[in-house]
Amino acid sequence: MQNLENTIDRIKELMDADTEQQLRDELSAYHSADIADIFQQLSPEERIACFTKLDEEKEAEVIEYLTPQLQVEILGDIDEELASRLISKLPHDDAADVLGDMEEDESQAYLDNLPEKFSSELRELLTYNDDTAGGIMNPKVLTVGYTMSVKDALETIRIKAEEESMELYYVYVVDKHSHLLGVVSLRTLLTSPVNLSISDIMIKDIVKVHVDDYQGHIADIFMKYQFNALPVVDLYDHLKGIVTWDDVQDVVEEETTDEILTSSGIVTDLGDDDDDVLTGSIAHAIKARTPWLLITLIGEFIAVSITSRYDRTFTALPVIAAFMPLLAGLGGNIGTQSITLMVRGMSTGQIALKSGWHYIWRETITGLSIGCIFGAVVTCVTWGWQHHVGLGLIVGLAMTLNMTIATMIGTCTPLILKKLKCDPAVASGPVIATTIDVIGLAVYLTLVTWYLISV
Repeated sequence: MQNLENTIDRIKELMDADTEQQLRDELSAYHSADIADIFQQLSPEERIACFTKLDEEKEAEVIEYLTPQLQVEILGDIDEELASRLISKLPHDDAADVLGDMEEDESQAYLDNLPEKFSSELRELLTYNDDTAGGIMNPKVLTVGYTMSVKDALETIRIKAEEESMELYYVYVVDKHSHLLGVVSLRTLLTSPVNLSISDIMIKDIVKVHVDDYQGHIADIFMKYQFNALPVVDLYDHLKGIVTWDDVQDVVEEETTDEILTSSGIVTDLGDDDDDVLTGSIAHAIKARTPWLLITLIGEFIAVSITSRYDRTFTALPVIAAFMPLLAGLGGNIGTQSITLMVRGMSTGQIALKSGWHYIWRETITGLSIGCIFGAVVTCVTWGWQHHVGLGLIVGLAMTLNMTIATMIGTCTPLILKKLKCDPAVASGPVIATTIDVIGLAVYLTLVTWYLISV
């Protein structure tokens, strides 16, 4: 697609000129994902005007690529019968996601209007938690019986592929009660003698997930084994559906977004989509961003309280106030670096709790070494600037201690939170940064006070 801004300008020109056929031709030339991007930049009225110019197949494809907020908005603005038809054209997992984002009475109305079999399958999907395998799986699975021959299996696959839209990643082998027995790749099927039994060529050691497994765990399995799809089973090993790589891609993106927002002190578990923090109501944005800021405010009041206790120190040596932003800035930055490394390491599986002490020791030595380097630089600069060797040594020592302590805090906190089964990403929020500032300030002012007393 050409430059998005130019494309939007072109579409708006066509709408203003009331050239319906040209607008229809222009939109049909774009990929559905590109149209979804265009819709993000249009007003609600313009979106509906463009949406109704598409054919039904294209409309259903565009719905798949839209954000949940726009999906509900557009489906609510068009004819209910058309909306029902569009939902029925979506993959089961996408249709369940769309209905799950609607009000209960609205989704119930659509479920009542959908084909009975499709509606029944969606109702089952909606019983699962959104962030579990059951909530993101597609119940349409390509299966064959374990007693079939390769020839019969290929014929069954051809018929099922013609009758229903199915993901053709792997073929799963089941018994007559839908118990999962094995898996066969399409490559193996196509290259095996046609008279062989499926049970002879299937893989029995199956990597699978349970309907109640959380999506983070599922993403880890995909990253480890690099499969295109994973079967989903219930407690009795009945095959319930599959989770595909594109579902997991959405999960990884969602969890990365959640981690970024959490690390910035933005609450993400308010029951709404994370997009709403940026594109939703101002009330939602305030609700998401205020809690941790209030806690940070309390922390800063503690810093003010500590500073007020050293009023005599400031009176005796006022220049010490000039170095406070320097110490707080570098201490906060190196602490944030350690937090980021630890949170990311635990997220990717590089760092385990049992090896925590190794990383604490390693990061502490790193922080001490960097602190000594920066402390020496600060000592020399302060000495040359203020012509005060004692002040230079105190500021340099405070810098070394601040950076070492900040590194220790930044390393230990995510590990402790993980041990307590809390999200380690919380460690990189404003609260920990404030804690590092408060401790660094206390260390600095204490050292200056001791120095003044000693001289």
